[in-house]
Amino acid sequence: MEEFNRAVKKVLHHEGGYVNDPSDPGGETKYGISKRAYPDVDIKGLTKQDAIDIYYKDYWIQGKCEILPKSIREVYFDMVVNMGKKRAVLVLQEAINHKIKNNISVDGQLGPKTASASKNLEEYRLKSFRVKYYADLVNRKPTLLKYWFGWFKRALT
Repeated sequence: MEEFNRAVKKVLHHEGGYVNDPSDPGGETKYGISKRAYPDVDIKGLTKQDAIDIYYKDYWIQGKCEILPKSIREVYFDMVVNMGKKRAVLVLQEAINHKIKNNISVDGQLGPKTASASKNLEEYRLKSFRVKYYADLVNRKPTLLKYWFGWFKRALT
């Protein structure tokens, strides 16, 4: 639980408070919890503890953070929050294959093979592939360029 508490504190710092930016892919959010992902939640009335509970159940546990090495858990958890579990796993798998040379399938599924192969993955290699994901996203969708610098800084912390 200590690891989760440290990781969620960073996420809450990155995500901030209430935002309703129509050009943000997340739409209406508070503490990073979006109306799009949680249509039945009163986003404006969401408490910090409610957000933490959602992050634990739907992102830390569902993201299978604890099966990964401690050295990359926080980065991976933040990726799950920011880009979704499947994309986070795809980025993780690409980073692993860059190190190990096509050792695992890039399928977006976090299972024993991916977890085992991630044992020797350096935190900065994972961060670099996260930055690459954001750069590719902005190249595909130039309207998201306004988020680039924030994503870049987030990826490196």
